[in-house]
Amino acid sequence: MLNLELFLNYLKYEKRYSTHTITAYENDLGQFALFGKKLVEDFHVEEVDYHLIREWIVSLMNSGTLARSVNRKISSLKSFYKFLQREGVISKNPTDRVIMPKMGKKLPEFVQEKEINRLFDGHFFSDDFEGRRDKAVLSLFYGTGIRLSELVDIRFSDLNLTEKIIKVNGKRNKERLVPFPLEIAEVLKSYFEIRNELFPDAQNFLFLTGSGDPAYTKLIYRIVKRQLSLVTTIDQKSPHILRHSYATHLLNRGADLNAIKELLGHANLAATQVYTHTSFEQLKKVYKQAHPRA
Repeated sequence: MLNLELFLNYLKYEKRYSTHTITAYENDLGQFALFGKKLVEDFHVEEVDYHLIREWIVSLMNSGTLARSVNRKISSLKSFYKFLQREGVISKNPTDRVIMPKMGKKLPEFVQEKEINRLFDGHFFSDDFEGRRDKAVLSLFYGTGIRLSELVDIRFSDLNLTEKIIKVNGKRNKERLVPFPLEIAEVLKSYFEIRNELFPDAQNFLFLTGSGDPAYTKLIYRIVKRQLSLVTTIDQKSPHILRHSYATHLLNRGADLNAIKELLGHANLAATQVYTHTSFEQLKKVYKQAHPRA
């Protein structure tokens, strides 16, 4: 579809969205197109009306798709038709009457501090290339709160070990500087020693595979899941859980919410405020356990 291709180019070159975000838009719109083709013999996205979109939403909800996912798909559709209207392809936006399903608030999971300490203070990481790399990966995730896509994209030039600062290229190509403690600097130095010894001619990417190629997202995800499985029983064991843990632990220890917002690279404070709910739930739990009349 020509208009879909134009829209994706608009997201890439004008909005400067990440590859991951553009792929999500493409998948959502492709799913809607497949649904439309099953119901309409001569289906064209430019000729869609509100009723077809509503049918799609109902089918998603009936299939068990979570409200959060449904809302993301609706947002993709709204953006697409807003683009078509702006370009003069359509005169009326069929998504104007579409209402987002209500979502129940789900507090982010996080790893307990004692479990994090057990991971890094124990002997879970070997002293070979993979072990030092894996410890550096987990340390950076928990010590900086960066996203998976941000970590994979890190180059040597983004690190300043003297000042203990890392430059991160976040969402919409927005750069930010994130500090990290001396302990992580030492972990990184240990990893660099064996990395440079084994792969002196490797590319500038910080993290590599066992064969010297740039690390990829699935590999990093597997590393995190494997290591977290050794110390925690929470359902989700992902890089994003370490991001949640980073923010929650900072807040629990008195960090300013606006400072956490900047460290995480959030566009607005509302995205960061979810951690205040997590922190408050923890306080209530402590209260119930400790107060004699709770």
